[in-house]
Amino acid sequence: MELRHLRYFVMVAAEGSFSRAAEKLHIAQPPLSRQIQQLEDELGTRLLDRGRPLTLTESGRYLYEQARQVLARVDEIKAMTQRIAKGTVKQLSIGFVASTLYDALPELIRRFRIIAPGVDVALFEMTTLEQIAALKDGRIDVGFGRLRFDDAGITRKVLRNESLAVAVPRGHPLLALAGPLKLRMTVAEPLIIYPRSPRPSYADQVLSFFRDQDLVPRVAFEVKELQTALGLVAAGAGICIVPSSVRRLGRDDIAFLPLDEPTITSPIIMSYRTKDTSPVLRQLWTLIREFDDWTSPSPVTSEAQG
Repeated sequence: MELRHLRYFVMVAAEGSFSRAAEKLHIAQPPLSRQIQQLEDELGTRLLDRGRPLTLTESGRYLYEQARQVLARVDEIKAMTQRIAKGTVKQLSIGFVASTLYDALPELIRRFRIIAPGVDVALFEMTTLEQIAALKDGRIDVGFGRLRFDDAGITRKVLRNESLAVAVPRGHPLLALAGPLKLRMTVAEPLIIYPRSPRPSYADQVLSFFRDQDLVPRVAFEVKELQTALGLVAAGAGICIVPSSVRRLGRDDIAFLPLDEPTITSPIIMSYRTKDTSPVLRQLWTLIREFDDWTSPSPVTSEAQG
């Protein structure tokens, strides 16, 4: 299926006439009819009832709505690409894992928009592994994730090592503990981990905390995302180990207990293409180095992978 097929079909459907569509497309009617027939042959379905008036079949109505959206998006991409090429706009595409939204990322982006008003910032929620693929493909320029990995083409900077908390439902027995909460005290509880896929992920990071202490957790659920995990916690299905910043959600059906394990942390890691020397990326990194929310309480450290 080619874009010209979609453009021709949308014009015919919108005009309700092959002749009027051909006139607007500046082509003869017979070639236009052949293009629509080719599209129908490829899809294996009839898209138009060729009576008077010309009408769309059920399949045709679906394709018409979807094709309009596709073509509109293509036109947006074309326009933005031309604007970037002419230097009239700069773009920074950022991938992020959801839990970084509860830390300092929103404030960082807000400040970046202030100091770089001419830069169009695009945001995409992605797991760390998805960010790596997107960086290599050029779909994003920067990623904010939590997993450590080795890749010669990617540079990573650890912005902060965040402490963890245990999310429990209100009234849970762990809330009655007098002293600090240790990881071993949670091992008998049903554990909810996320994300389920792709792996490795933050879920494997959590499991490694238990493994490093020779503990075997009771994994009750592996779910797709953080909000689902917290919903199950609120329902009393288990507990979940989360970055401490998640407490900012302010849910009244969940309590967050600080995990008293100084060596157990989850890093927030900025990743970008090693050979990327763009001015926009330098602007972002300069801001990060001055960004007190991520330089405190833990100092900014860096690690180049590969």
